[in-house]
Amino acid sequence: MEKKMQLSLLLDFYGELLKDKVRRATEMYYNDDLSLSEIAEDLGITRQGVRDLIKRGENNLYSYEDKLGLYKRFLRQNKGLSVVKEELCLAKSMVDSETPLADISKKLNELITITDKLIEEE
Repeated sequence: MEKKMQLSLLLDFYGELLKDKVRRATEMYYNDDLSLSEIAEDLGITRQGVRDLIKRGENNLYSYEDKLGLYKRFLRQNKGLSVVKEELCLAKSMVDSETPLADISKKLNELITITDKLIEEE
């Protein structure tokens, strides 16, 4: 399941860089959950031809990711945003419980630091 999700996201990032037939076959397999036979019938080629297109698509997507790293950056930013959300919830609970302003200010400064790191990340 992990590989399928990863390749679906890689298609979102880099799919337009693939040749049309390779992209279509790869999208049909990973996004539409079609079998090799169904794709072969739709594209008018053999099952082996479909498998070759999908493998070519996978290899190209992994190659683009190795060079550009958009997927890895996306994962890091998502993780960072989850941390920011947790910290914001904590800060809100501090406000609701009338925590001293100095403690709330410290928590907000931590959030600013985390968001600065997310923004500056290459």
